[in-house]
Amino acid sequence: MQPEQRVIADLRELAVRTGTPDGAQRLAWGPVWREAREWFRGKIGELGLGIETDSAGNNWVTIPGASAKTVIVGSHLDSVPNGGWLDGALGVMAALEALRKHAAAKPPVTLKLVDWADEEGARFGRSLLGSAAAAGSLRIEEVRELKDRQGTRLVDALAENGVTLERMVEAQRALKKIDAGAYLELHIEQGPVLESMNKPTGVVLGTFGVERHMLRFTGQAAHSGSTPIPMRRDAFLAAAQTALECREIAKRHSRPGAGVVCTVGIVNVEPKIVTAVPGVCEISLDQRALDPAVLAAMLRDARAASERMARENNVAIEWRNIWRIEPRPFDPTLVRLCEEAVREETGDAPRLPSGPLHDAAEMVPHMPVVMMFAYSSNGLSHCKEEDTPQQHLETTIRAYLRLVQKTVAHVAAS
Repeated sequence: MQPEQRVIADLRELAVRTGTPDGAQRLAWGPVWREAREWFRGKIGELGLGIETDSAGNNWVTIPGASAKTVIVGSHLDSVPNGGWLDGALGVMAALEALRKHAAAKPPVTLKLVDWADEEGARFGRSLLGSAAAAGSLRIEEVRELKDRQGTRLVDALAENGVTLERMVEAQRALKKIDAGAYLELHIEQGPVLESMNKPTGVVLGTFGVERHMLRFTGQAAHSGSTPIPMRRDAFLAAAQTALECREIAKRHSRPGAGVVCTVGIVNVEPKIVTAVPGVCEISLDQRALDPAVLAAMLRDARAASERMARENNVAIEWRNIWRIEPRPFDPTLVRLCEEAVREETGDAPRLPSGPLHDAAEMVPHMPVVMMFAYSSNGLSHCKEEDTPQQHLETTIRAYLRLVQKTVAHVAAS
């Protein structure tokens, strides 16, 4: 069996073991996720290797090399509920294949595989939990009170998996001990760009920075029949006009090959009565861009737009920050090596940014990083329909294994 075929066979086996007709069910900290990790432990055992779990629940596999300089490969095994068979798992299984290549003889540099814990954040709402703990960006007080939809506390779910919330940040000390020369992550694109280009594989330039806020417009509730439109203080109209203008702001700041995105995903209206003018409307605003100057400009323009719409509708506007992360561009040398590997397999190496966040983003401040993307059919992910044509999947896996070899040689020589 060829290496790329073995990776796909592993992925299909994992999907059968941990999925249902509705999709993958490897929700972090739950029993199916633990089952997936135990299955993976068996795969590692076949190579005569063991798994070490750090204080944040991240799993590590090490092949010592002739040098302590280290190339880290991996992704995450957890999924969203009813998720796809490739999201996260593709990167872990391809990393496993990279280790298989070197298990029989000592490589020139140390190789480490990592399966990050709770990348998705699907259960408790905090994405990149394990990698953030290792990177030192996790703030314990911000997650201490988190609960899932069933009311289970994060601290209790962690304890069920042998993880103590207070000690999660100790994972940073373990990461700092690694002489990391590179972190390589393979992932599906989760979007339609590669498909629109008819390209199987892409080189990722970095992950978008994110500005995420809640905007609260406050006007005055009033009877919809007796209040003339010019005399209304309609909070919803101000919010709706702001949402439309933010879309135009994103269009104005978009650049070829590095587009930006803007999304309003939450709309809450009060008093939510068919015969009442809305007195309060709250919307979410999620803005993303790879260029920090562009992201800052988008945010300024959105604030100005919201204030203008508030004035025009005679309502007040209040902004509340939810979360932000700066853009994380990837290492230029690794991007070049990634381009070489992709071009050697496909003849072309399209470059694109990542709109979704990945564990790779948390590693950028600590080591050179690059990601490779595989084509996503119909741009779909986080659903049972998630897929990549087999020939594209095989091509991408071969390109990734090439990248690992090139990176090992580069780190050994540096």
